[in-house]
Amino acid sequence: AVPLAITDCLNFGSPEDPGPMWQLVEAIGGLAEACETLEVPVTGGNVSLYNSTGEPGLIDSAIHPTPVVGVLGVFDDVARRVPSGWQGEGESVLLLGTTREELSGSAWADVAHQHLGGLPPRADLEAERALATVLIGSAAEQLGSAAHDLSEGGLAQALVEAVARFGVGAQISLTALTERDGVDAATALFSESQARALVAVPAEHEERLTALAAEHGVPVLRLGTTGGNALEIDGVGSFAVGELRDLREGTLPRYFG
Repeated sequence: AVPLAITDCLNFGSPEDPGPMWQLVEAIGGLAEACETLEVPVTGGNVSLYNSTGEPGLIDSAIHPTPVVGVLGVFDDVARRVPSGWQGEGESVLLLGTTREELSGSAWADVAHQHLGGLPPRADLEAERALATVLIGSAAEQLGSAAHDLSEGGLAQALVEAVARFGVGAQISLTALTERDGVDAATALFSESQARALVAVPAEHEERLTALAAEHGVPVLRLGTTGGNALEIDGVGSFAVGELRDLREGTLPRYFG
């Protein structure tokens, strides 16, 4: 969808506290810069301040800064919408964008090490704009059969969600990615570097999609092929699609009993 406008809800601690006030000011500045670069206006929004966890014994128990952004987008032709998972066999799985050693603040750091800190992934608004242009162009030309963002959880989470969507597996190699971007396998899987997307494309459209990305300066790397009943990552392991779907779809029922 082509983004037309955003609305936001800015949830922060007390503006009377210098820390949360600084966070609020910086968040507003970042949103403004992003909207100007991407040429998307803010049509409305609200703030929620003085939010606190109220944990006993803590002098400062303000919540973590939590800006929530909703984007309104429009499809010129809803029949050409691109799903987030692949359905076909033998299609190429491409990674658009560059992966950096950016694990601070990631889901991996939280789950594996219970750590929240360090520098977050670097924001590159021009790269985001270029990526969006490529994805919108690809959809208009009906090149890719699936597209999935890389955000929370990085490449690993995107792969799991892409195979779970329609139950079609993939065979993935990280070798080219680790060599090109100079990262290890763990970083390749869990980095949350921005301006990246996972795309599935039929063989007959791969050359055109690669050329479209090159026109806008978006790096492209072929990671593997769709098909089968498992997500197979070379050097990491093989994960049955059925088990991945059960884990993903059963999270809320397990959590709430």
